[in-house]
Amino acid sequence: MEIFLFRHGKTGYNLEGRYLSETDLSLTREGIEELSPAGFNPGRVYTSPYLRTKETAEILFPGCEQVEIPEFSEMNFGIFEGKTAKEMEEDPDYQAFVDSFCELPIPGGECRKDFCKRVTWAFLKLLSEQKEEPLVLVVHGGTIMAICEAFGEPKKSYFDYHIPCGKGYKGELFVSPTGEIKIRELRIQ
Repeated sequence: MEIFLFRHGKTGYNLEGRYLSETDLSLTREGIEELSPAGFNPGRVYTSPYLRTKETAEILFPGCEQVEIPEFSEMNFGIFEGKTAKEMEEDPDYQAFVDSFCELPIPGGECRKDFCKRVTWAFLKLLSEQKEEPLVLVVHGGTIMAICEAFGEPKKSYFDYHIPCGKGYKGELFVSPTGEIKIRELRIQ
């Protein structure tokens, strides 16, 4: 089965380098102008509940049915939300988080392990219910990184799957002889 994992277009926070999870921002004019219809209609697109993913899905797949999956929301950045790395360079909570390679829990937010568990659980649930082809998600950068780290082949680290706003991966979803779900041939779209 073909799978497409698109990251939403640019928001004001993205342009300013601010942490963005639960703040519900629309796309900027630049974010909208950088997107264009994908050239195919999957029938159904899965998004998070946030405007930026819904607006992106509508531009990429005009008129296509959108299905919200709350668990596909970006990692909750807690007290870091809306701030830049520069603004937090003296913050001991932020420095501990960065020094842990983003493994420590964010005060008022999530740790990466729990975030990845949430996303991969929702992805597996979706796969058990999804019968249509192709499978198309318009979600967040962290959501894509969590899915690709868990299921991408060959194996890479979470951060190796970072992708710019408005871009996406295309791959082939398959079940290995041992029953493992894999996504191979991941290519940037």
